[in-house]
Amino acid sequence: MFPEGMDMNALLQQAQAMQAQMAEAQQKMASTEYTGSAGGDLVKATVTGTGELTALSIKPEACDPEDTETLADLVIAAVRDANGQAQQAAAAAMPQIPGGLGF
Repeated sequence: MFPEGMDMNALLQQAQAMQAQMAEAQQKMASTEYTGSAGGDLVKATVTGTGELTALSIKPEACDPEDTETLADLVIAAVRDANGQAQQAAAAAMPQIPGGLGF
């Protein structure tokens, strides 16, 4: 089933180390906040690394009662910006699999 000469103990240790690295990276991401903005900072959104929206700041100039659609677009864009930053950080923080898994 496994290639000849493969050390199962070494493979298990490698898997456990990777699992610990993943858990550490996930914990760090969950506690890190990312702020995105839109409309020249008229709208700012802050999310955690897990994507939870924790803060939303809207400057009064962004609030036109006759054009709530633009404000909604700015909010969406700011949240997307913050989530994009969180996703990039997550991709960079996840440990790489050294040498595959030895298969």
